Amino acid sequence: MKALRFYAPGDLRLEDVPEPVCGPDEIKLRVVNCSTCGTDVKIRNNGHQNLSPPRIIGHEIAGEVVEVGANVNATYGSSWQPGDRAQVIAAVPCGECHECRKGWMEVCQNQTSVGYQYDGGFAEYLIVPQQVLKVDGLNRIPDNVGYDEASAAEPFACAINAQEQLGIEEGDFTVVFGAGPIGCMHIRIARGVHKVGPVVLVDINDDRLRMSADAVGPDHVINSAEEDVVAKVMELTDGRGADVIITATPAGITQEQAIAMAARNGRISFFGGLPKTNPNITVDSNVVHYRQLHLHGANGSSPSHNKRALEYISTGQVPVKDLITARVPLENVLDAFDIVASGQAIKVTVEP
Repeated sequence: MKALRFYAPGDLRLEDVPEPVCGPDEIKLRVVNCSTCGTDVKIRNNGHQNLSPPRIIGHEIAGEVVEVGANVNATYGSSWQPGDRAQVIAAVPCGECHECRKGWMEVCQNQTSVGYQYDGGFAEYLIVPQQVLKVDGLNRIPDNVGYDEASAAEPFACAINAQEQLGIEEGDFTVVFGAGPIGCMHIRIARGVHKVGPVVLVDINDDRLRMSADAVGPDHVINSAEEDVVAKVMELTDGRGADVIITATPAGITQEQAIAMAARNGRISFFGGLPKTNPNITVDSNVVHYRQLHLHGANGSSPSHNKRALEYISTGQVPVKDLITARVPLENVLDAFDIVASGQAIKVTVEP
């Protein structure tokens, strides 16, 4: 079969590899969609400490069950059969550590990942390992949800995790930094689930701002390369500041600006991680103290967040299909990385 394998930073190869064999405690999928994200581009450029080459990458996966291991349904109390439609979690908790027992599976200390420790979805076929099945991480796709939409459930789940920590209230003035696919999803969730008030979308790229604003319709758009974003948010809120700010970008300046623009009792999600070479920001601790700000990290998602994402898509509460603006066949998978890196599309999906 065809598969994209990572060998080293800058060395991704689309090549013929043996079709994987399904073990008794595994499920085999025919991959229908594997969507891409900025993390894939980072892996291409810099590798990852959890990647042992050669490794098939790709972690936003939806496909059709073609084989069910002999032990699977009896072991996990499931009823999977060939022809079922399924979405796969990316971050795989162990289910046994202190954090997992507390219900904090997204911060499992023994977490592994599909496309890192296990072969991923930029391939014609995928083995769902028993570690995924053990934590109920293979999800049935609702009948009215397409494979392409289901492949977007994984990043969607990460945004759900971040927002549920923030105590968002109806009518909250909300700012989202980052006009990429995850920023668009954040806006859709904030409105569709939490019923926030005015929404501001911030980016430094006019074309990306325009494209994403056309899709999700924020109330205000700010190019922070051309305008003082803190001053503008203060103006829009009559000097009060934003109630909720989500930094869906890998830029420290946005985290500093988020703190500066936060209203009293403001809630901030540091959703986008910073480069390991420059992970520090400058914080005025007195602003955090006197405004009683709430700063939250956000790390991936749990299996339950993936299930909730599929439910929101199915009910129409948070649509995602229109955010998929580029489709690439597996034989051109390397083009997908360039499209993501250039910001020419909102969401890019690869279709083996």
